Amino acid sequence: MAVSILTSQNVRLEYEPASIGERIAATFIDYAVFIGWILLTLAVPAAAKIPLGTFYVILVGALPVFLYDFICEWQLNGQTLGKIAMNIRVVMLDGSQPGIGAYLMRWLLRLVDTKLFSGLVAIIAIAASERGQRIGDIAAGTTVVKLTQKVSLEEVTVSQLPADYQVTFPEVKLLSDRDIHIIREVMLRGDAEALHRTAQKVKEVTGTMTMLPDYNYLKIIVNDYQFLATQ
Repeated sequence: MAVSILTSQNVRLEYEPASIGERIAATFIDYAVFIGWILLTLAVPAAAKIPLGTFYVILVGALPVFLYDFICEWQLNGQTLGKIAMNIRVVMLDGSQPGIGAYLMRWLLRLVDTKLFSGLVAIIAIAASERGQRIGDIAAGTTVVKLTQKVSLEEVTVSQLPADYQVTFPEVKLLSDRDIHIIREVMLRGDAEALHRTAQKVKEVTGTMTMLPDYNYLKIIVNDYQFLATQ
């Protein structure tokens, strides 16, 4: 069953929830990262008979592993290295960008979800939830979805604009960072209906008029906003 998210632009995005298998695979990849980090920072120096103090072991060896999920999801837009490998990501159910509070809530409840009974609690919760949510997701208002990119990420992320770039729609000043994030999300998915509804909503908010195709119009909107934001 698809996860339906209604954004603040009144655009409905359909996502396919990440399967239990994909989430488990992502977790195993993250565990491999843990093992690699521990070997690099603790096992190898110990084998070389380099003395390791308690402060070093805790700060360099254990703390990054302990905070890994929270820091990665917060800094990598809802993904850990395992999630990146499996092409899945954390999203908010209200269509907004997950904030530090949502990521923190997911991380705090990971102890209940994935540590108790070897992750059985999380597996049962995800299987029972229509939106594929573990307990941490339910508390944070998030879920984990598949990223089926129909447009390359490079086309919709921040691009290098020339110094003499000419703004086409100065009315983009009426939009917010959150609006631009939603526009990029819609462009990334490449759904024609969502693109059209988003373009119409942006025209309504900004008062702009154009005969450009929806995708081309939104691309210019994003570039104009980026250029003006850096001035």
